[in-house]
Amino acid sequence: MQVSELATLLGVTTDTIRFYTRIGLLAPTKSPSNGYKFYRDKEVSRMRFIMSARNLGFSVDEIKMIFSKTDHGESACTMVKQLISQKLAETEILFNETLKLRNKLTQAVSEWENLPALAPTGAMICHLIEGFDPNHETPCQASDKESL
Repeated sequence: MQVSELATLLGVTTDTIRFYTRIGLLAPTKSPSNGYKFYRDKEVSRMRFIMSARNLGFSVDEIKMIFSKTDHGESACTMVKQLISQKLAETEILFNETLKLRNKLTQAVSEWENLPALAPTGAMICHLIEGFDPNHETPCQASDKESL
């Protein structure tokens, strides 16, 4: 099938297919008569794998490493398990950092709700931010920490 057919089949753009072809993750055959690229079942499977892996947060370089193993007849499952465990740990860290930011934003919204909008002075840009103490815990933050 041609690039447009593969793109339609998988619900992606032709640019997406061309990108993965250009970087070597897909290897279509090329017609000697007209130069068109044709994608076989192998490329369809690889593209489905790429889409699933990207959906799980795998980078293009990580997918290249996985294909490097499988293209040489080796199982990549051990590597995939290690990578996904690492991604989970990184996601947990990001999630906790996001919760902290959420708590700070909630605190700011609560504290600033009834404060006036003051005009800037020579040394002050916005008194709301400059007077904000992110280390001051509100009752909401204390209860949020207990639930973690």
